[in-house]
Order: sequence, then structure tokens, then C-alpha cells
Amino acid sequence: MPGIKVHPNESFDEAYRKFKKQVDRNLIVTETRARRFFETGTEKRKKQKINARKKMLKRLYMLRRYEARL
Repeated sequence: MPGIKVHPNESFDEAYRKFKKQVDRNLIVTETRARRFFETGTEKRKKQKINARKKMLKRLYMLRRYEARL
């Protein structure tokens, strides 16, 4: 777990920034999202849309690369 020691001359904002950095470094937020049990239907559809778009763009990129060689 992340934890910081606050020095007497340190402001709250500085301490909060340090804490947020540690949380980001330890990937706590992303891990908790990944470990969530229930995924709503809208989240599933959104992920499917994103994956379909990525797949289509990748195929288009590869096709254009192939055509450029001809």
C-alpha cells in the first residue's frame, strides 16, 4: 500500500501530489478496475466497439502498406 511521510514544512498539496504519484506507480486504480467482478452491458458493448475499431484500423493500415509496395 502506498504511504507517505509528511514533513512539518510541507503543504497539503505537495503531500497529496506525492501520494497520487505513488498510487499511479503502483497501478492501484487500474488493478481495482481490472478486478471488478461485474461488467455492465454498456461497458461490454463499449469495449467491443473499441476493439472492432482497432481491428479495422489495423487491417486498413496493413492493406495500405501492402498496396504501397506494389
